[in-house]
Amino acid sequence: MVVSRTHTRDGRWWYECQAILPARPDQNGHASPGGVPVALSVAAEHIAPIPGESYERVPSEGVVAGRQWLAVRSPGVHGGGPWWQLHHRTCWQARGGWCRLVTTAEARRILATLSPDRLCDICRPDQRTS
Repeated sequence: MVVSRTHTRDGRWWYECQAILPARPDQNGHASPGGVPVALSVAAEHIAPIPGESYERVPSEGVVAGRQWLAVRSPGVHGGGPWWQLHHRTCWQARGGWCRLVTTAEARRILATLSPDRLCDICRPDQRTS
């Protein structure tokens, strides 16, 4: 049974599942009737959806619908104050500092305040948010 799903910073989805397994026998070899719930984490590529089942209500953590951008606040160096960077949520350059996921509209507002030398040359947010 799928309980929730998590989107990690490396761009992968993981499903948190619960399997009901037979109860483990005690030291005398007796097991109580019934099963025991066991938590499992499974990579999305190993999950096959059940035809006709909707997964829209499965609780999701990590990247939320519409929040495809990562705002990173860098502390600044050599006496310079902190500054923002903007990355696509899948960009490997997005690291360090304080991070939060933002919507495309928020990403556009942040981009308007950034100087060209603060743009990520890997994910190019200035070309992807328009």
